[in-house]
Amino acid sequence: MSTHSSVIDFHAHFVPDFYRDAAVKAGYGNPDGMAGFPHWSVDEALAMMDRCGVAVAVASVSSPGVHFGDDAAARHLARGVNEFSATVRDEHPDRFAFLASLPLPDVEGALAEIDHAYDVLHADGVTLKTNARGLYLGDPAMEPVLDALDQRRALVVLHPTSPPGWEAVSRGWGRPMIEFPFDTTRAVADLLLRGGLIRRPGIRMVVPHGGGALAAFADRIDEFTRIFAVADGPDVAGQLRNLYYDLAGFPVPRQLPSLLAMADPSHLLYGTDWPWTPEPVIAAATSGIQASPLLDQDQVTAMMTTNGLPLLDRFGADESASSDPAA
Repeated sequence: MSTHSSVIDFHAHFVPDFYRDAAVKAGYGNPDGMAGFPHWSVDEALAMMDRCGVAVAVASVSSPGVHFGDDAAARHLARGVNEFSATVRDEHPDRFAFLASLPLPDVEGALAEIDHAYDVLHADGVTLKTNARGLYLGDPAMEPVLDALDQRRALVVLHPTSPPGWEAVSRGWGRPMIEFPFDTTRAVADLLLRGGLIRRPGIRMVVPHGGGALAAFADRIDEFTRIFAVADGPDVAGQLRNLYYDLAGFPVPRQLPSLLAMADPSHLLYGTDWPWTPEPVIAAATSGIQASPLLDQDQVTAMMTTNGLPLLDRFGADESASSDPAA
């Protein structure tokens, strides 16, 4: 691991020019209601990591993903961003881990891309959007994809995206503000209620942005499994404790207390969401977490460094942090 520090950023993004151009051409110039795509380059990413004390960025392509309505184009774009990401990782193996993009909802294309990503590109994991053009993780159509990821004991890092029908519910606001956390909650709850992870213990899943609203609704969801007589009565609370949660965004002062009532501190991970989140905002959010009385210094250090090592096979679970997280 890099000597720059021991901090692992589990929520970072690649935004290569060819991907941005493809999204804009397909009509996604204002992704999820935002003003546009942020500027990004490998050199800028490394410079930001050095300034923020980040050793390793676990990076992916963010929302809106790679599927803009055409299966063949999505397969081509997924292959392109994955090969680009693998090249960046190979050129800086101690600084980047890469999460492969899949051309969902094209399941056949996704299965082929999983094989290519792991067997040829040696991906560190995959990223799944909370829904792929309306296809949610718990949908029966997703079963082959989840089975393939389970067989590979895959690291699966979720990322929110706009929900179906966002035009009616977002009320003109950028969807990352409210719709992203709720789509995360919707996707994970549906997956757990349908037994999607209990049947696939090999999948190691990271939920973004402190789990969205999951902590606030965990007991409600658990109780409704009995009201609705959900088959086999899944232990939703127990399943939620087994997931990992990155703290990208704004978890303090109000979200973190409820998250800690649901998840063990050993399952919290650091995340910046750069370059979609500006560096000054990242610095302020990081300082807020570090100053929170809800986590002691050892827990903060572990959250920023060692908690995620069991998820990164290439770096080895036996590595330990040797320096304090950057302020």
